[in-house]
Amino acid sequence: MAKTRTQFICDQCSYTSPKWHGKCPECGSWSSMTESVALKSVASKLGGTVKPVRLADVDTSAGELRVKTGLNELDNVLGGGLVAGSLVLIGGDPGVGKSTLLLMALDRFASKGVDALYVSGEESVRQVHLRAGRLGVTSQNLLLLSETRWDVIEQACRFSKPRVVVIDSVQTMSAPDVSSVPGSVSQVREVAHRAMIFAKETGTAVFLVGHVTKSGEIAGPKVLEHFVDTVLYFEGDGRSSLRVLRSVKNRFGPAGELGMFEMAEQGLVEVPDASARLLEERVRNAPGTAVVATLEGSRPLLAEVQALVGRSTPATPARTCVGVDRGRVLMLAAVAEKAGLSLHDRDIFVNAAGGVRLHEPAADLAIVMAIASSLVEVALDPDTLFLGELGLVGEVRSIPHPIQRLKEAARHGFRRALVPPSAARDAPPGIECIPVKTLRDALGHLGA
Repeated sequence: MAKTRTQFICDQCSYTSPKWHGKCPECGSWSSMTESVALKSVASKLGGTVKPVRLADVDTSAGELRVKTGLNELDNVLGGGLVAGSLVLIGGDPGVGKSTLLLMALDRFASKGVDALYVSGEESVRQVHLRAGRLGVTSQNLLLLSETRWDVIEQACRFSKPRVVVIDSVQTMSAPDVSSVPGSVSQVREVAHRAMIFAKETGTAVFLVGHVTKSGEIAGPKVLEHFVDTVLYFEGDGRSSLRVLRSVKNRFGPAGELGMFEMAEQGLVEVPDASARLLEERVRNAPGTAVVATLEGSRPLLAEVQALVGRSTPATPARTCVGVDRGRVLMLAAVAEKAGLSLHDRDIFVNAAGGVRLHEPAADLAIVMAIASSLVEVALDPDTLFLGELGLVGEVRSIPHPIQRLKEAARHGFRRALVPPSAARDAPPGIECIPVKTLRDALGHLGA
C-alpha cells in the first residue's frame, strides 16, 4: 500500500518543502518551487540482509572496462573511452548536434559488434532512420526505439541487453508512477535515478541527452548532475561550424577536457589539430591580435585573442567581451591604466576568436597586449606567443604547465614567447622565451 502526498521542489537546488515558497529558503532563488507528487510508503520490508564489502576484498581482476567509441575527440573527453556501467549526461543548445554526435558514436559501436540502442522520445523510428541515412549511419546492428515511458524502455533494454544505450532526451521521458508531466523536476529526477540504477545493475553504459535553459544550464533539477558519472556540454556559437565538446565533471578521468568537431553536410567531422583550425583564419600583422596557449584539461590549445579599442567618447565607455570573462577584462584594463595605457574613456571590445572560451588567468598577458596593440595601432609580432597571469600591481605571475604550452607553440611555428621568469628557465628547444617581470616590461616589446 502506498499513498501520495504533494510537495514542492526547488529546480535549482532540489530543496523540498510541503508548502510553496516564492523564494527558495535554501538557495534564495525566486519562483523556482515546482509542485510534484511523491509516493509515501506506509510500510516497507527488506528482502534480505545487505552486507558491506571490505575494500581489500573488492574484485578488480577485470580492471576498468572501457570501450573506445571510435571518435577520438569523444574518447579523449571521456577520459580514454566509455566506462561500462557509467551514466553520461550531455547537454547543449537545440540544433548544436548532440543527437548527431551520439548517433554517429552508436554507429561506430555497432560496426565493431557492440550492441547499441538509440531511444528517441522526440522522433519516430522512421524519422531517426532518415536522419541516419543523411549522416551515413548504415550499421545493421544498431537498434532503434521510439518510446517515452521508462518502464517500457527498461524492459526493452533488459530483453535486448545492449552494452550502450542513448536516451534522447531525458526531458521527454516519464515514470508512470510519478503523476506529473514529462520534463517536470520530479519526472527528470526520477528517470535519471532509475537510469543510474539500471546502469549500475547491468553494467550498461547510458547516455542521457539533456536540454539547456536560456542561461546555458541543463534543464531540470541540479541534482541531475550529481546522479551521473560524467557531464558533457556540447557548445557552438551559431555563427561558426565549429563545435566544442567539454567535460565539466568526470569520475573516470580529468574534468575540463575538450574535443573539437566541425559540422559538415555529412555530419560532424573531428578536428584533431584544434590549434591549427583556430589559427588558420588569423590575419597576421594586424593591430589588436595576440595568441595565447591555453590549457583545456590536459590538452594545450593555441587561441587568438582579438581586441578593438575605440575612439575616446564623453559617454560611458563600452566594455564588451565574447569568450572571456568581462569582470576579468575590467580588472586588466585598470591594471593597464596604471601601467601607462590611457583607456578610461575608450570603448574596449575583446573577443576569443573561433568560439572558444578563455577562462584561465594565463590569458591575461595576451589580452592586455592585444588591447595595447589596438590602442597604439601597432601590430604585434605574429610569431610571438604571450603567456602569463597579471596581478593587481602589474606583476607577471607564473602559470601551470608552461612546457606543454610552449611545445605546442613551437610545433606550430612560433619563434618567441613572452613568459613569466619561472617559465623561461625550462624553455623547450625551437622557441625563444623572453622573461618579463611586469606588464611595463611586456609593453616594451610592443612592435618589436
